[in-house]
Amino acid sequence: MSLIQSLPTGPLDIVGDIHGELQALQQLLGHLGYDAQGRHPEHRTLVFVGDFVDRGPDSPGVVDLVQRLVEAGNACAITGNHEINLLRHDPKDGSGWFFPERLESDLGKYSQFACVTNTLQRARIEAFLNALPLALERSDIRVIHAAWHAPDVQKARGMSLGSARTEYDHWENQATAVARERLIADRMQAEHHIWPHSLEDGQQRPPFLQAHCDNELNKATFNPLKVLTCGLERKAQQPFFAGNKWRFVERMAWWDDYTETTPVVVGHYWRSTLPSQTTQEGLFSGVAPMAWHGQRGNVFCVDYSVGARAQARTFNRPQQHLKLAALRWPERSVMFDDGQTMATSGFMQPALAKMKVA
Repeated sequence: MSLIQSLPTGPLDIVGDIHGELQALQQLLGHLGYDAQGRHPEHRTLVFVGDFVDRGPDSPGVVDLVQRLVEAGNACAITGNHEINLLRHDPKDGSGWFFPERLESDLGKYSQFACVTNTLQRARIEAFLNALPLALERSDIRVIHAAWHAPDVQKARGMSLGSARTEYDHWENQATAVARERLIADRMQAEHHIWPHSLEDGQQRPPFLQAHCDNELNKATFNPLKVLTCGLERKAQQPFFAGNKWRFVERMAWWDDYTETTPVVVGHYWRSTLPSQTTQEGLFSGVAPMAWHGQRGNVFCVDYSVGARAQARTFNRPQQHLKLAALRWPERSVMFDDGQTMATSGFMQPALAKMKVA
């Protein structure tokens, strides 16, 4: 069995990035009409786009619920970049619930969160996440966490289900060998001497660190699993602070080059329900909050930034616009965790998908 799997037949509810927001997930499933076992009176199927964990108040609870629904045969799920980080034991921002070394720094940003309590629970979480595919597809719809990039999807088709961590490590090792040839690590060390601050210190703006940029682009070039779970990237014009880290590489709107006719649903990109969508890279500039986007108007990002709620709570910032969402297919409407339902626009209509927002 491949890392690219088939979707079941029938109507779907495709749920965006959850990031530990268990209560929002429970409320959304209720509004969608699912019972506690994930059964629906209209025989719909839940599909999760990944990024179940990190930042929010109850990542273990989210994984437990998703696993229960998947193993009951009432849901499908794919892995996102945050699950890959967990599987590779690569601690990132917001992962203090799983990695003790992140606990102190995360508590300053995310005031309260449940942690794993024992080795058995850790092993169960890792086993479930490693068993997930990277993408799901059928003739009328495709679901992937970040980017449907045909050459890398084709490579993933040849990888066995359950091999995500092993394959990711293999490609990272390939990238490391190339980085060694290009002396990237040595140049990064030199940059550390020039600018010794943590890249997670948002108060200390760094100069553009070219070696750090080269390091990230090098990984993105070689690793097909990174492309599929993190998206296509390019050199940024200047450093920017996003995801609680200074970055030198920006995401690309790969959908503007997607020419295939099959619609694709993704998460990952921190979309907004507000009329003026202000992602750091400007990926949704000129795209209405509920619009399909891309060259053919057949790509839809269903991540409406619920992952930012935890930090908003910590610092008493507005959070009513940060929502968990599900795209209902084939209806092409969006249900939010507060019960609001909105129609999408611009499907298969590129002119409407790029319509300017007043």
